[in-house]
Amino acid sequence: MTRWTFTSESVTEGHPDKMADQISDAVLDAILDQDPMARVACETLITTGLVVVAGEITTSAYVEFPKVVRETINGIGFDNGNTGFDGNTCGVITSIDPQSPDIAQGVDTALETRTGSAGEDDLNKQGAGD
Repeated sequence: MTRWTFTSESVTEGHPDKMADQISDAVLDAILDQDPMARVACETLITTGLVVVAGEITTSAYVEFPKVVRETINGIGFDNGNTGFDGNTCGVITSIDPQSPDIAQGVDTALETRTGSAGEDDLNKQGAGD
């Protein structure tokens, strides 16, 4: 008999994961507003008094990441020390690099196109994310 363990995560209002997701979404939105062809792999980590935004982003857009982070946190309602987190005074660290050439290769052109096996099907010629 095969034995399985099922795990899942469920978080409630105010959990740092929910705020982290909103920050990552806000960063993506800010970039896509300026550059619809941008490539964004953005993750956000939150701990007491600190937000870290990191990832690989290839874009022509200029975004003030700390400003986006603070506006998002304050918009959620964490805008003073009494709420347990203050978007006005928390530390914000960013570590953003361009997309790696290995990933870009897979996204720019599909494997089928690079190996000559795409045929005439346009969908097979697209890169990852199709």
